Amino acid sequence: MSLIDDLRGAFLTGALSDEQLAEMIAAGAEVAVEAGDVVFVEGEPADMLWVFLEGQVELLRHTPTETVVLATMSTPGQWAGGLTAWGDASSSAGYRATGRAVTPGRMFSLPSAELGRLVGEWFPFGKHIVMGLFQTVRGIEATARQRDSLIALGTLAAGLAHEINNPAAASLRTVDALRATHDSMLTTLAELAAEPITAEQFVALDRLRHELASAAPAALDPVAAIEHEDALGAWLEQHGVDEPWRLAPVYAAAGADVTWLTAVAQSLTPAQPGPALRWMATTLEATALLGELTDTTNRISNLVGAVKSYSQLDRADSHPVDVREGLESTLVMLSSKLHQVDVVRRFADDLPSIVAYGAELNQVWTNLIDNAIDAMDGIGTLTLATFVEGAAIVVEISDTGHGIDAKTLERMFEPFFTTKDVGRGTGLGLDISRRIVTDRHHGEIRFTSEPGATTARVTLPL
Repeated sequence: MSLIDDLRGAFLTGALSDEQLAEMIAAGAEVAVEAGDVVFVEGEPADMLWVFLEGQVELLRHTPTETVVLATMSTPGQWAGGLTAWGDASSSAGYRATGRAVTPGRMFSLPSAELGRLVGEWFPFGKHIVMGLFQTVRGIEATARQRDSLIALGTLAAGLAHEINNPAAASLRTVDALRATHDSMLTTLAELAAEPITAEQFVALDRLRHELASAAPAALDPVAAIEHEDALGAWLEQHGVDEPWRLAPVYAAAGADVTWLTAVAQSLTPAQPGPALRWMATTLEATALLGELTDTTNRISNLVGAVKSYSQLDRADSHPVDVREGLESTLVMLSSKLHQVDVVRRFADDLPSIVAYGAELNQVWTNLIDNAIDAMDGIGTLTLATFVEGAAIVVEISDTGHGIDAKTLERMFEPFFTTKDVGRGTGLGLDISRRIVTDRHHGEIRFTSEPGATTARVTLPL
């Protein structure tokens, strides 16, 4: 049987005239395949239309742990590919599965560019309809995806602003307090200098100050701490030191005791302990304030570092990625939603890095963790686990929410499917996550769920 007879008998091309079939044959080619031959590959641009003629071809989807047979082509006229006839190769117009011959057979291949030309010449109205539908669906999806991304970005930005605002405001308060303490330090130092204090006395005083500053305060229970502070206040009051109620907490926090205060008094004349202890208290306050300022600025620096790690802006698209780092930076970005969530980390210590698109994986972690938080209504336990299984890294994100019913599980990855209220999601988060994991990283993502225990499992090949 000739090729034109094969195409005439196939349901896809059976309605074409002999002239149209001849023109199609001239633009394409008959391809003989043997068992095991790979005809087209999942994810690559669908720049050829493949029309099945004879034999058997399986459509496969590969994951790190298994190869799944999606369907089998066994009826003449079944087809695959050709999508770049309606959109450029840089779009998502790629093969959705891998075609592999099971038995010897034949296929007819037609370049997508030629498919677009022939359809345009034969059925110009039909081509405009197909292209319009293709571009419209892509446009709607891109717009909804952009909106979803902007909503997510706004949520992250608001949370990040809240997290940065706290240490920033604390830093400003600390700076104001430090300025007042600095003025008091100079004033009390001038009062001390006005007393007849010798160089030897000041050296001894400064030595005692250093001893106190370098010592670790003893841990006291609340009752003992109050009693200790009262004892210091009583000593200060007995020795005529002004404002004992203000100085006692400072010295108690620094770990001073009555013995140390007595040593200070013995190194000075009876008139000097007041100015000396007030000056030393201001130095201790300044040291404590500088410690607070260090903590708050470190917090801001860590947040900026987390944003940098999350965005991956300083790295190449594909590079060695530590998934634990990505999960941690994602937790920081979502920290405003985690106030009533207990986060449990079960990270393997020997987890290797993988070559991946770090920023895209962080988008996956964001979608999965955000969904888990929503499933728990912001209250519960979020468990993150990473480990090696075979030739892949596995990331599991589990929550203690209300669970996912069987019907929803079947539709989890459908574009635009969502169970959230209007305005809270477009239904593209998991579709995008699936594409990033399966199409970009050749991995697998799936869910298991029961009330109180839902787990998103992401498998990424090493």
